[in-house]
Amino acid sequence: MRSGRAVILTLLLALLAIVPVAAADAGPAPLGEFVPASPPWPAPQASFADAQGKTLSLADFAGRLVLVNFWATWCAPCRKEMPSLERLQTRLGDKITILAISEDSGGQKAVAPFVARFGITALRTYLDPTSAVGRAFKVDGLPTSFLVDRQGRVVGQVVGEARWDSPKMLSVIEPLLRQEEIVKTSAPPAHPQPAHF
Repeated sequence: MRSGRAVILTLLLALLAIVPVAAADAGPAPLGEFVPASPPWPAPQASFADAQGKTLSLADFAGRLVLVNFWATWCAPCRKEMPSLERLQTRLGDKITILAISEDSGGQKAVAPFVARFGITALRTYLDPTSAVGRAFKVDGLPTSFLVDRQGRVVGQVVGEARWDSPKMLSVIEPLLRQEEIVKTSAPPAHPQPAHF
């Protein structure tokens, strides 16, 4: 009898040791919050198109900090988020590349009127009408965004609507920009100076 209780007690203690860990890991991240990738992972290189129909991939933006944002014109949270992406692009200019990739099956016919209606001028929109890039990134819902560093690694993501020009989001982006500036200034010059003897 005593050995049976000891076994049950041991099993209960083992179960209690596991439960807090499972509870801490359970549940998705809150919507609109930046979640760092641990560890960072290589960004997929699936193709998408610009507004003129030119085929591109992330490789075309190598060496830059890239914010890949998946959205659609019919997505209400995407429509709310889009002005903050426009303001972020205006604020940071060429320090960051924002790829606002539309998942609309109608392609440019759906996107062009949306861009005009919302007065989007600084932010460039891209097209993924077959959702090939969205599938490559394993996007489950819109909007979803990924930050990709200059080495082409996904360093984090945001699921759901975010206010990209808020102090909270800028506190995530600006250190990555500083890291890139350090790397650029410590890199050897593109054209070495000739030696003088």
